Amino acid sequence: MKKNKILIQNSITYAMVIGFWAIVQGLSAGGHVSSLMKGLLVPLCIYAILAVSLNLTVGILGELSLGHAGFMCVGAFAGAFFTRCMENVMPSVGARFFFALILGTAVAGVFGILIGIPVLRLKGDYLAIVTLAFGEIIKNLINVMYIGKDASGFHFSIKDSLSLGLDDTGVVIIKGAQGITGTPRAATFTIGILLLLITLAVVQNLINSRTGRAIMSIRDNRIAAESIGINVTKYKLMAFSISAALAGMAGVLYAHSLSTLAATSANFGYNKSILILVFVVLGGLGNIKGSVIAAIILTALPELLRGLNDYRMLIYAIVLIVMMLFNSSPKAIELRAVFMEKMKHGKSAAKEA
Repeated sequence: MKKNKILIQNSITYAMVIGFWAIVQGLSAGGHVSSLMKGLLVPLCIYAILAVSLNLTVGILGELSLGHAGFMCVGAFAGAFFTRCMENVMPSVGARFFFALILGTAVAGVFGILIGIPVLRLKGDYLAIVTLAFGEIIKNLINVMYIGKDASGFHFSIKDSLSLGLDDTGVVIIKGAQGITGTPRAATFTIGILLLLITLAVVQNLINSRTGRAIMSIRDNRIAAESIGINVTKYKLMAFSISAALAGMAGVLYAHSLSTLAATSANFGYNKSILILVFVVLGGLGNIKGSVIAAIILTALPELLRGLNDYRMLIYAIVLIVMMLFNSSPKAIELRAVFMEKMKHGKSAAKEA
């Protein structure tokens, strides 16, 4: 019964995402989707992936991380760098994008392991501060980095592009604060939905596995988990690195939705990590479906309300408060439980009839 319930819940989440894709595709075919909404479709997928992946760390593992934008930044630049380097070797944009996704995900996962080994020994506010520092360090390192390529290979500098010493065939790929330019815009809404489904499959299968139960036991009571032989360091590092890898995958998708990628505060700064955390909290800690819904609503809402000028952010703030009360208020939780119970009784009565 429990397995069937889990399967139904997971299927509802997948169906919700696929249904959203089908509705948008139908509206687009009929010409009912504005250019503004078309520009939001890929970011909706990116933020949903980021919210689901961060929920693995914050909601399932129970650790507060504020460096998720840093892992997104690592994946974005690793993927964009690969795409630019392989222009002459691999002419197909689709093939380069595919391998860039694999590389960006892997590099972000490796960074998650390297950062997680020392950082996960900390708890609470200390962990949050260190992960926040990681995100800022990554962003600032990329802003002073110059990498070029010519016939003799790669050249690296932290001074300027002239100090790379490139020959006549050379090209500067990473240009410090200017970032990477010329990345093909290969990201589409359909690809974003596919990556979101992959993210949901990875996270939901992990949560419902033996490993997921071990991770949640660490969240609930670390001492009790250790007492029954659970390797706390191993499982915490596993959840953290998988979360980082999925953020890197979202970063690659983000890099290929822009022609110019720069490590600015607006793209990968502290506020970006806080925004992703807001999606997770408002969607419900540990609630994967809620993370997807919160990310979609709160990403689209400011743009949809742009015509209201001064009232736009007021309405946005009210929606935030209402969503928080709906997800966290004891009375709202009680009402939802009563509603679900009535639904079950109604289904049972219908079957008996």
